[in-house]
Amino acid sequence: WVHAMEVPQKPALARLTLPRASAVVAVSKYARSLALDAGANGRRVRIVSPGVVVGPTAPVARRLQRPTVLTVSRLAERYKGHDALARAMPLVSAHVPDAQWVVVGDGAFRAPIEALARSTGANARFVGSVSDEQRDRWLDGAHVFSMPSRLPGGGFAGEGFGIVFLEAGLHGLPVVAGNVGGACDAVVQGETGLLVDPTDHVALGRALTDLLTDPERAARMGRAGALRARDHAWPAIAARVMDVLDGVTTGG
Repeated sequence: WVHAMEVPQKPALARLTLPRASAVVAVSKYARSLALDAGANGRRVRIVSPGVVVGPTAPVARRLQRPTVLTVSRLAERYKGHDALARAMPLVSAHVPDAQWVVVGDGAFRAPIEALARSTGANARFVGSVSDEQRDRWLDGAHVFSMPSRLPGGGFAGEGFGIVFLEAGLHGLPVVAGNVGGACDAVVQGETGLLVDPTDHVALGRALTDLLTDPERAARMGRAGALRARDHAWPAIAARVMDVLDGVTTGG
């Protein structure tokens, strides 16, 4: 089962096990490419994305009056793109003066990112770790979700898939993400969100501005994201996994 980071982090183990596996499940096309690079047999690799918990749904009325960009992610890895958002938000504010960036999550990089946001003049609010209920309230209140993950250097992998993008879709949020790694499987460009160069804060700011200033387009993407997320409900994903297991046990 290949997500992403475990392949470059444990290259010897990956090269030992993946070529010998009867089946390999990769969570995205990006994860599949990492498995193939480690020697996996392409005929034995199946892409099965992660799932999400889908409960009863209802149309979401955005609860926050201020245009809000939301990020939900631990602040433990630089590649998640908080620094790019800290640089992009002042560009957004030039067109949407009352826009704010709300960051849910905590970690070792929180203090440096807060300092960067202050230095750039980003209108940012860091709320730290919150309960699931509080997180859902933020997802219901915000207007755009963004986590512009990039590919880290040094041979490390980036976003294997990005379940959080589907979770944002469940709450009717359009997504702005990086156009690399597993996010390209989690977000449908132009349909459930926008994929941009995660190293280009100007492009990031432009994409956020476009959605904040075009609520009809944002709502349309949010509805599409909700439908896509429901297609990834765990029962459907479990059935795909069972297909792989049946193939292994029957020799198919």
